[in-house]
Amino acid sequence: MLLGPQSSRTNCLPKLASRSTSSENGHVHLLNDAARGIRGERVPVWFMRQAGRSLPEYRKLRENTNMLDACLTPELAAEITMQPVRRHGVDGAVFFSDIVIPLKIAGIDVDIKPGVGPVFGRPVQSAADITELTSHTLEDSPEIREAIGICVQELDVPVLGFGGAPFTLAAYMVEGRPSRDHLGARALMHADPASWDRLMTWAADITGRFLEIQIEAGASVVQLFDSWAGSLSVADYESKVLPYSKLALERATVPTIHFGTGTSLFLEQMASCADVLGVDYRMPLDEVARRVPGKPLQGNIDPALLAAPWSVLEEHIDAVLAAGRAAPSHILNLGHGVPPTTDPDVLTRIVSYVKQTL
Repeated sequence: MLLGPQSSRTNCLPKLASRSTSSENGHVHLLNDAARGIRGERVPVWFMRQAGRSLPEYRKLRENTNMLDACLTPELAAEITMQPVRRHGVDGAVFFSDIVIPLKIAGIDVDIKPGVGPVFGRPVQSAADITELTSHTLEDSPEIREAIGICVQELDVPVLGFGGAPFTLAAYMVEGRPSRDHLGARALMHADPASWDRLMTWAADITGRFLEIQIEAGASVVQLFDSWAGSLSVADYESKVLPYSKLALERATVPTIHFGTGTSLFLEQMASCADVLGVDYRMPLDEVARRVPGKPLQGNIDPALLAAPWSVLEEHIDAVLAAGRAAPSHILNLGHGVPPTTDPDVLTRIVSYVKQTL
């Protein structure tokens, strides 16, 4: 079935609630509340890519284990997910996984090469390739369910699930590996619109199902990552990408966060299909709040400043928190992922500082 930009399936309804959510022990989940537009006693904080590369305990745990195997080993994935909560005291535990994991589970030939990123055994370069690709489905994943279940049982903070946006997945699959300009994917969307629709509808279904599995296992917020959408024009994003991101997100039954990098040109469109708009480090949050009034925001500490003197970083955090007050609620995060060279003590200090800033 062709989705097409005019499909009624692209309508997204907000899932904001008007009451606070609490854990079984009565502890208010600040992050869950903020994702629903409820501003609590302070701003909750977590970090993209907090589970992993900057932590020495993560590197020790990952010795002699490749990335995808680590993601699909429930006890290992759960332990890595929980490490930042123990060390930093963040308000949410983002599940340790990768955007290509649902593709791997579905039987696609993909691996993550150190220093390169996702590499596919067979790039998608023709209508026949797409026909073969779309014969793969994601039915379920006991490994993912078990790992998230462990985290939900062990932690007293929400578990965040996530998935790769259809365009970012498609960009990888068409090129067969990371690309600077995603020319292949951008060419395909215009050269063969019908094949592009089949590819993107399939990617949306895979990601949507992956989000559902994480939610069913206990994730209480999910985030859609569109790492490469910033390479697109507004027109291409609106007609060739946004409908499929909506299709993936509409399957979520918990609050959703939509995040992209370099997407300042179409923040309004991104905000239209999620409960929270994740913002990278390129634009102040108060300016974003003027463009998308009434929308909860997440972001947007510049990751580069994690290496700056504390006085510089502190001033920057204060500015981000002040700008975030223009939104109904604010989840403090980085404007991208934690760099692998980051001193973990800096992240811990940020969390401690935020918890003292009401």
